Amino acid sequence: MKKLGNNNPLQIKSNPAYDSLVNYWNGKASVAPAHAYDALMELARNTNCEKNIVHRDVIDAMIRQPFSREAIPFKENKIGNGTVLYAVDYDLGVNGAAYYDLDTANYRISSGKESMGNRGRTYRNDGVDIYEDSVQKGEWFVGHTEGGEWLQYTLNILEGGHYDLKISVSAGNGGGALSISNGSGEAKQSMNVPSTGENINWEFITFKNILLQKGVNRLRIGIEKGGFNIKSIQFLKS
Repeated sequence: MKKLGNNNPLQIKSNPAYDSLVNYWNGKASVAPAHAYDALMELARNTNCEKNIVHRDVIDAMIRQPFSREAIPFKENKIGNGTVLYAVDYDLGVNGAAYYDLDTANYRISSGKESMGNRGRTYRNDGVDIYEDSVQKGEWFVGHTEGGEWLQYTLNILEGGHYDLKISVSAGNGGGALSISNGSGEAKQSMNVPSTGENINWEFITFKNILLQKGVNRLRIGIEKGGFNIKSIQFLKS
């Protein structure tokens, strides 16, 4: 299955000319016939599977997750000194195993209630709210955080030891707080998240001397008090 949206196994890439054509269909712009033809032909070429965006999280949700609550890595996450891990690359798995979100998607019509899911409608297709950075296009962040939520990351630590974790955050207002712990919620450290002025003004808060063993580790970022955004985690040897 493939379409222009991001909630299928394969996503067909749009193009600026086709976007203009959609605006014409919606009565928002005019378009020349030749321009419309070029837009549709480019869209047709982008239907080739080799040009599609593969959403492995959708495939995992359709095939593996109905039969397993195991959380598995979204990417290889080989972590060394200086490695940057993006917040949106949390583990694959069901709500409560790979992440916990208070308004995760539920599309079962028989329940009579459909919940929101990913409010940003981009990058991934589960309950975590993801948005594209409006200044740094092609980069994404986790937003609309609420107290009690968390994200888990399965890491492959190349060299064991103590690390400082620099977490990139933004917040229009202060009052937020997040924590760092292992996959079972033990060894927790907490820090307040200051106001950075705007939601796209990024600043670092640093957790000191986090012990990570060589090999597989599970790290959780917990939302103690919400209202802020998380973009990345950088690992620096203490």
